[in-house]
Amino acid sequence: MVASPDTWSPASWRAYPALQQPDWPDEAGLGAATERLKELPPLVFAGEARDLTTALAGVAEGRAFLLQAGDCAESFADFSAVSIREKLKIILQMAAVMTYAGALPVVKLGRIAGQFAKPRSAPTETVDGVELPAFRGHMVHDDAPSAAARVPDPERLVQAYHQSAATLNLLRAFTKGGFADLTRVHSWNQEFVATSPEGRRYEAIATEIERALRFMAACGIDLVSERRLHEVDVWTSHEGLLLDYEEGLTRRDSLTGEWYDCSAHMLWVGDRTRQADGAHVEFFAGVRNPLGLKVGPTATPDELLDTCERLDPLRTPGRLTLIARMGAGRVEEELPPLIRAVREAGHPVVWACDPMHANVFRTPSGYKTRRFEDIMSEISGFFVACRSERAWPGGVHLEFTGEDVTECLGGAEEVLEDDLSTRYRTLCDPRLNARQSLDLAFRLAELMRAARDTAVRDG
Repeated sequence: MVASPDTWSPASWRAYPALQQPDWPDEAGLGAATERLKELPPLVFAGEARDLTTALAGVAEGRAFLLQAGDCAESFADFSAVSIREKLKIILQMAAVMTYAGALPVVKLGRIAGQFAKPRSAPTETVDGVELPAFRGHMVHDDAPSAAARVPDPERLVQAYHQSAATLNLLRAFTKGGFADLTRVHSWNQEFVATSPEGRRYEAIATEIERALRFMAACGIDLVSERRLHEVDVWTSHEGLLLDYEEGLTRRDSLTGEWYDCSAHMLWVGDRTRQADGAHVEFFAGVRNPLGLKVGPTATPDELLDTCERLDPLRTPGRLTLIARMGAGRVEEELPPLIRAVREAGHPVVWACDPMHANVFRTPSGYKTRRFEDIMSEISGFFVACRSERAWPGGVHLEFTGEDVTECLGGAEEVLEDDLSTRYRTLCDPRLNARQSLDLAFRLAELMRAARDTAVRDG
């Protein structure tokens, strides 16, 4: 059933069971915060969301690749122009490697400017022997390990809006104001990465890109007027978890009359909230943004088709990205039946791989971590699963940071278990550092190139 803009409203979700919502103690304060959000300007615009849908349609058709990446959980405490710039640098570096070595355009989609809330598998956690409400992100409460800090505060919804607005302003300045110019490809290499094997390999590709640009100029091609060499589109996304926040930022487009969630260009529904008869699917069925849907190993073909039908009944290319998060040891077995069912039902989706969330474990010392080789193993298995069903392996969904952290094990400059305590800074889940991210980009480019060659050969 198609959600009509005349019958659906941003508050329609309130009639459905809503999972993973905080127990807000101040209902009046929550109502006031939501009303305040409704009065504030949109963070993104409907036309931008439509442009992203068009770009993702190209991915669905096998003509491009999606790089969706960013922080596990954005922080109110760690917020600066430097941290935003360093995250953007990694996206630009990875995209340059993947585009040049993989010979495909890359759609760049950040987990940024809104990724302040996290679903949790349990309502409580134990910190230093004390049981506390689980940390659900700075949009809900503080991460300090005390009962007082973990009380949900609706004013944080408005604070998240203002930090997202500032982040977006800076992103737009960087991506349109010269920082992302392809002639600056060497300047994207961070100092702590440049002397590493990954950094030196990146510098070699950067030199090849510069040589190719000089060749084009020598052939008489006007590089100065070619906007795509000097500006990039980096869209924003986050998990649409807190429905009061998403409702408060939903606007009706004056051109089309359709509803758009103007908190981000793309929103995704998590594996814990993807029920076809749940509040999250009801809400996102009514907005016209491109949507993501996390798909874990418990998903059945019938469940997935029910949710796809709710979110994309018109079967619009670029509307729906299915983000598989199966685990390194399960993806080749669990994913093909889902791909087959979706294809046979006629949904033109983007298939993407989240190799992070099903590969978390705790070390004996208590650190949550991931092994780099498990991450790569799941990505490789994802490509195998897609190839077995003649589907295009359309993208990856990663958690990384521009900081020199030690949170994930392995990589070319191997992070060992004893290293985790050196620079373990994440608010929630472990992230790849810049060196590991570049290492992944080079390996991923090889998989992309092989998948493209197979698609060309098979017609």
